[in-house]
Amino acid sequence: MFKDPDISRISSGPGAARLVFCQSEKYAMKPMTGTTLAALAVLCVMRMDSTPAQDLEEVQPEARPAPACTTEVSPYRDFDFWVGDWEVFDPETGDKLGDNRVTLRENGCLIVEEWTSAGGGTGMSMNFHDPLQGAWRQVWQSAPGFIDYAGGLDDEGRMVLEGTLHSNARGTSVPFRGRWTPNEDGTVLQEFWQRDDSGEWQTWFRGLYRPR
Repeated sequence: MFKDPDISRISSGPGAARLVFCQSEKYAMKPMTGTTLAALAVLCVMRMDSTPAQDLEEVQPEARPAPACTTEVSPYRDFDFWVGDWEVFDPETGDKLGDNRVTLRENGCLIVEEWTSAGGGTGMSMNFHDPLQGAWRQVWQSAPGFIDYAGGLDDEGRMVLEGTLHSNARGTSVPFRGRWTPNEDGTVLQEFWQRDDSGEWQTWFRGLYRPR
């Protein structure tokens, strides 16, 4: 029927099907009828490559290194001392100020704070080591206000952050500073200051965290 058909094969790789293409010298440059196409289709077949599949270990991509923030090294673990389920008290009077649940998320790359004051007010913050700034950063959001500040551990092992407090009600912003001090008894002292118009730092909040 067809004289000396040329056969070419294209394979997509080991273990994949190879497609066989047939071309007749007689019909290579001529229009083909339905009968001719059907005959060519008989000669054009799919066959599975007989080459054994490669070992999976040979074709798997190399394992990605662990993200730095999931490791147990500084600075990524510098704020872990604040993680816990806490009751917060006024360090002077002993009055309870509220409850704070601080948890590690995203395989240790994020610290989430969920605050409830004794009066029922709430707020949340996200805390993380910002690779773009090369510093720790906290972003706080509540109905009354928003805080965004950054920093890191000081020489005494205290987390010190400085940035801006924005009042959602008044639409004003002031310089703001926070400090967290881990104590040997397992408590944490949290202190906030805001800077007034004269440039002086005024105490804004002090709370002693005790593990629940």
